[in-house]
Amino acid sequence: MLSTTRSPFSVADDALQAIGNTPVVRLNKVVGPDSAEVFVKLEYYNPTGSYKDRMAMAMIGEAERSGALKPGMTVVECTGGSTGTSLAFVCAVKGYRFQVVTSDAFAPEKLRTMRAFGADLVIVPSQGRKITPDLIPTMRERARELAQRPDAFFTDQINNPNSIRGYRRIGEELLAQLNRPIDAFCAAVGTAGMLMGVSTALREAGQTTRVVALEPASAPLLSEARPGPHRVEGIAIGIVPPLLSSTAYDEVRTVEESEARDMARRLAREEGIFAGISSGLNILAAVRLGQELGPGHTVVAVACDSGMKYLAGDLFDSTETT
Repeated sequence: MLSTTRSPFSVADDALQAIGNTPVVRLNKVVGPDSAEVFVKLEYYNPTGSYKDRMAMAMIGEAERSGALKPGMTVVECTGGSTGTSLAFVCAVKGYRFQVVTSDAFAPEKLRTMRAFGADLVIVPSQGRKITPDLIPTMRERARELAQRPDAFFTDQINNPNSIRGYRRIGEELLAQLNRPIDAFCAAVGTAGMLMGVSTALREAGQTTRVVALEPASAPLLSEARPGPHRVEGIAIGIVPPLLSSTAYDEVRTVEESEARDMARRLAREEGIFAGISSGLNILAAVRLGQELGPGHTVVAVACDSGMKYLAGDLFDSTETT
């Protein structure tokens, strides 16, 4: 298990020990004058620039401990890229072959990064490079087919409860870093592992945190039972994720994708936080919650991954207005 007390000056035995213990920063410029304090956990400080490193390590580590994954086997998963990059990274360090089912709907940087770590990519074509409701189920079915081989292990992130254990560390670290009551926490829902893990850690610590689940306004499956297309990678996967429990959150909110993109650009220019679209969505919702709650309260969100993963797309295109 990863330590939450590792010294920043210690020497790690391998790159996997660099996962976790990411910094938390206070927002100063994108919040209003009568706002609660809003803090962001910078998960792009993990080795692959994503919070998914935590999940990948937890799933692979537990599979090894249980005997489901043995030397010489191939790890299989379907993913838009961040999970795949994290799994490819963990498999590279541990010596496993990794086969990933993905799509051209996701950022080219993510596909290239998975290949750089040695992953074997199976590409499922998308409709207009959009994440449509049928894309993820199609990818999952292909991954299940590949995982039928006797030498394959399917991490199955959507159903794997070990992902929650990996993300729980975010909540535990937040409690230690802030050392104060956390009044609200918000997180976009993909496989739901992060929201579930952080919520579990906060509530078991006795916090009365208001936990808000987020989704794009164009794909309001949780709030309106209506899936839809969007371009926010890693969230709103077209089904209610099996790991999501309604007892883990207090409400669902939708955020316009265009506003999330605008916030991602503002974060880079005004706060020096260089993160992706889902991070912009998380933080925009946190800023709004901060305005609602007002001074004397604490709101927390997560910057999921680095903006470096989106440079080939239009998120940081200088011709796009803000």
